[in-house]
Amino acid sequence: MKKWLMFAVAAVFLLSACGNTKSESNGTSEEAYNATANHEKSNGQPEDSVGFEMIGEAFVEAENVPAAEKAKIMTAFNEYIDAFNDKDIGRYGKVLSKNASGFNYDEEIEVVKETFKNHDVKLVDSDATIVKYSDDEAQVVANIDYHVKEHGTDATLNRTVRQVTIFVKEDGDWKITRIVGMEKLDE
Repeated sequence: MKKWLMFAVAAVFLLSACGNTKSESNGTSEEAYNATANHEKSNGQPEDSVGFEMIGEAFVEAENVPAAEKAKIMTAFNEYIDAFNDKDIGRYGKVLSKNASGFNYDEEIEVVKETFKNHDVKLVDSDATIVKYSDDEAQVVANIDYHVKEHGTDATLNRTVRQVTIFVKEDGDWKITRIVGMEKLDE
């Protein structure tokens, strides 16, 4: 029962991150997770609007990113991870777009507050790479290890997600507008 609860919590967390606040599944965690992974195909966004290329296990970096912008984008991505791990809602909120295309800002803040209230969650990123760039949008892909522990129980969940974090430029700063994730499957 505890593991099922943890899968449901992780699925809800990822649904929030992907902007899908309503699930039409029958309540199973696998269906909720599948809804998360397939969200981009069902929300009206073009299927090719988010993506990346790989050579072996390495993500292919966009070649057109100016060095100064690369530094700003990666700083924003690292702040997103650090603020979340520090459970600092104020800092976390500052890296989110208030006009996001993938989530409602106020709802996202409330879901994250509730998550912190009931769970210890740690995000560990690796291989963060800017895979798409234009003057007003950047996509950072990374492998993110989600480590979730429910307060008051021994229930834990560890899951690796290949995540694309989409940033938009607002008033000169890079802000998260949408997050798309899919579970990384072992071969």
